[in-house]
Order: sequence, then C-alpha cells, then structure tokens
Amino acid sequence: MRVVVTGGAGYIGSHTARLLAGSGHDVLVYDNLSRGHRRAAELAVGPGRLAEGDLLDEDRLDHALLAHRAEAVVHFAAYALVGESVANPGLYWRNNVGGTLALLRCMARQKVGHIVFSSTCAVYGEPGGADIAESLPKGPVNPYGETKLSSEWALAAHARAHGIGATALRYFNAAGADPDGLLGEDHDPESHLIPLALDAVAFSGRNLKVFGTDWPTPDGTCIRDYVHVADLADAHARALSTSRPGVFRAINLGTGRGASVREVIEMVAAVTGKPVPHAPAPRRPGDPCRLVAGSGLAGEELGWVPRFSDLRTVVETAWQWRRRHPGGYRSA
Repeated sequence: MRVVVTGGAGYIGSHTARLLAGSGHDVLVYDNLSRGHRRAAELAVGPGRLAEGDLLDEDRLDHALLAHRAEAVVHFAAYALVGESVANPGLYWRNNVGGTLALLRCMARQKVGHIVFSSTCAVYGEPGGADIAESLPKGPVNPYGETKLSSEWALAAHARAHGIGATALRYFNAAGADPDGLLGEDHDPESHLIPLALDAVAFSGRNLKVFGTDWPTPDGTCIRDYVHVADLADAHARALSTSRPGVFRAINLGTGRGASVREVIEMVAAVTGKPVPHAPAPRRPGDPCRLVAGSGLAGEELGWVPRFSDLRTVVETAWQWRRRHPGGYRSA
C-alpha cells in the first residue's frame, strides 16, 4: 500500500515506518520535526521520503496525501508528555485533537481509506488493581489521555460517516530499540524510565528520580507493562493489513506482565553491570499507580504475539543503542 506515516520521525513512528518500508509498502513520512528527528526518518525510509509539515497546515497535508496517492495513514503525530499535558492542556488539545481532526478532513477529501492510530492505555485512567481489558470504562486522569480518547471518538465517527477503516492501538509503555541497533529512543526532554535509568548509569552526575515510593504496590513503586517498540511496529503493520472499510476498532497492546520501577532499576543494573544512581521524588500529578494489559483483542484481531517484550530484551536493546549513540541521533 501507499502509506503516509505522520510523526514518522519520532520514536515509535520511525520504527514502524522502517518495518512498513521493509515489508514492501511505499512509505512517506510526514512530520514537522518539532519533536522528531530528520535522521530517524532517513534511516527508516531513506532520503527524500520525508515531507516536512504540520498536521494543522491542511493545504500542505492535502498536497502530501495527493502527491503520494495515499491509500492509508498510520498516525503517530502527537504530544505525549503527561506532566506537560497537565501544565499546558491547551497545547495538547490543539495539537493532538486539532491535528487529528485536520488529518481526518484531509483523508476524507483525498479519499484515503484506512487509518491506524497511535492511542494509549491512558484512556482508561486509574482502573485500580485490575488488568486492563478493552471493555473497561474509560476515565483518563490527565489531558494527554483525554485528547487520545477524544481522537478515538473522532475516528469512530469518521469511520461511520466516510467508510474509513480505523484502528486505534492502545499501547502500554513503549520501550527498547531496534534489535539491529539502527533506530532507538531519543527524546528531548526524556521522560521514559528505561532511557533515564540507562543515562544515570552512562553519564556521571545523573541521578534517576523515582516518582513516589509509597504507592499501594508490593515495593511501593508504580507498575507498568513494557512493550518492545519492535513489537509495537509489528502490530501497526498487522492493523493496517486487517483494516476493514467502515469499521472502527480499539485494541490494547500489552504483555499482561507488569514491572515496577524498582524491578526496572534492578534489570538495568543487571544488564549494564553497574548500579543505577537513584533517589525518591514526590509523585507526579496525573500518574496512575498500575497499568497492565489484560487479555485482549490483539491476538484475535491481529494475530499479534509480542516477541521481544521480556524486560531483559527491552533493556538490552535500549542499552545497546545508547552505548553506540551516546549523543542520540546526533551521533547516529
């Protein structure tokens, strides 16, 4: 298929764009590069396959879809920092929801038939101690989750109105790097636990903050379900190939296994052979205590089984990329 990947210069977007291109799809990356990396897009799909533009620039986006004769969109372009969304909700509503609505309008005008949307388990909010299945009520506790859920509603409405095949993939904590070491995780600022823990090991003077040590969990730290980025990329490709016109579906992507912050710190120490300098810090507003996927639709709908998402493999691939690229994509 001829596919446009919005946000394809970002972390998960670049991994997915590379997999799609390697699988024979004709891929164009559309990204404003405000938080992505030109180098990541070039490594993923080759030079000359990046259209630089903003989703809110509908003329530019219309031109990109038309020039590429796009048949499908894989949509990653969004802001994704929970704390930032709490401090600046207007930024998130304008970019995440406004950008998605602009994209859907352009898709309808250009008759693009399918979309796979990068959603999040944050749409469920704080579900308590239960593993999260797709059928659970939605109750996001931060603006980031609210904007993703609102975008899902927009996708469902456009699927009904325009016959678009739409899939929202609600994934849990993306982590790891390409097993071959070509692509990795490089955010500025970095907010994810595993790269922050690796940086605390790699760079002297860094100290990992543990946000809350009094949560109602066995060791007092938050629990998350870590999913390898290569497995997430595979799921997006599968969602694209199984998309059905006029049908909206929302599917969790998780392993069903949770790891606490302390367990991640211990794994980073085991993989690197060095202790992780860390210190307790206050809880962050908008942080749920436990987010772990229950048995869901990914296997049934997509035939998806994660292959790289055990915690050791996640940390090992992330460490391999960080050691080779201590300056991120600037050293790639």
